[in-house]
Amino acid sequence: MVSLEKVRAAAERARPHVMRTPLTPVEGALLKLECLQPTGSFKVRGFFAAALALPQERLRSGLITVSAGNAAQACAYVAHHLGVPCRVVTYDTTAPIKIDGMKRWGARPIQMPREELLSWLATEAWRGEPETFIHPFADQEVIAGHGGLGLELLEDLPEVARVLVAVGGGALISGVASALKGSRPDIEVIGVQSDGYALWPRVFAGERNAPIKPETIADGTTAPFDPRMFELMKECVDRWLIVPEPRLKAAIPEIAATAKVVAEGAGALPYAALEQLEPGPITVAVVSGGNIDPTLLASLLR
Repeated sequence: MVSLEKVRAAAERARPHVMRTPLTPVEGALLKLECLQPTGSFKVRGFFAAALALPQERLRSGLITVSAGNAAQACAYVAHHLGVPCRVVTYDTTAPIKIDGMKRWGARPIQMPREELLSWLATEAWRGEPETFIHPFADQEVIAGHGGLGLELLEDLPEVARVLVAVGGGALISGVASALKGSRPDIEVIGVQSDGYALWPRVFAGERNAPIKPETIADGTTAPFDPRMFELMKECVDRWLIVPEPRLKAAIPEIAATAKVVAEGAGALPYAALEQLEPGPITVAVVSGGNIDPTLLASLLR
């Protein structure tokens, strides 16, 4: 795992620029509201930590990343606040609300079909770009920056026993687990995905090469398999839960009604998985983002 010292240093760099998000109770658990961050997701933690670790000449060249939406918005926000240019490579199906978020902070989105984008990432085509590339999940500084969330949990809720985190590329759960287990190895860290894209549970069950087509509203969890993250998550994740897609869709209006929280698909996954847990231990579900398409939200609230 990422060292606790590295997590603390990354969190300290990001601290002046990110929100210390609150915990709010729901029946049987608490929610960590990362949806309240400036761009609507946890991603600003890691991107500030990574950008501020760069040498000045690399930072001045600008930033570029690849993302389904939330990392792109975070990269744009960070670049704007640090006064450097930004471009982001994203899917041609990315929700308009996320495209608008990228543009709001001055980034230029480059939209590609999913297969073309995954090839761009896999072949490291970003090496030929003029800006400095920040990998959205397989970057040690990004992972360490996300660990700031775990440090906050330990400070605000020292008795926490288990934490549920939605998993896409794996940076959030790896950072959170590094912070938590670096201090208290007994805390259980639970990874959550939808059955519409249960990539990581399948990988850890031995189906590493099985192709999966995303069929989920949790678009923030549809990152491709990366062997670097596999090795890291072997250390970090204690168990996996898979949420049926109908349950996920029902969870979004539920969390709005019970906790007064707007969550996107990925953000609602840990809440949706709470019903699968045995009661007892003090539990936190991380609401990782709230950038849901308004049309989708309206359809789910009916």
